[in-house]
Amino acid sequence: MTASINPAPAVRGSFVDGDDRSAWSAQVGADAAGVVEAVLEGGPAMLPAELRNQRVSTVESKIKVRYYGGYEHFERDPAVTLDGVPAVFRWTGRTRIAE
Repeated sequence: MTASINPAPAVRGSFVDGDDRSAWSAQVGADAAGVVEAVLEGGPAMLPAELRNQRVSTVESKIKVRYYGGYEHFERDPAVTLDGVPAVFRWTGRTRIAE
């Protein structure tokens, strides 16, 4: 087995690693209306674009993304709640992973 060089696997608010949407959607339920597109704004400029676009539960208020030895924290912006528009989550801070 080779070591992974990807330092930034995603962690959603429900704390599911990677991009295993099938397992995650099972937690949300079979109803597709319970999932919305989300865009992460702010935080590190080098945060990859693929991590800035997420699918989250409609009730999710926080998203936590693992990135370079820590977690970037994002919270839902309640002012942006238009139908058909992705939910906006704004960066609120960073925590480091304890060793």
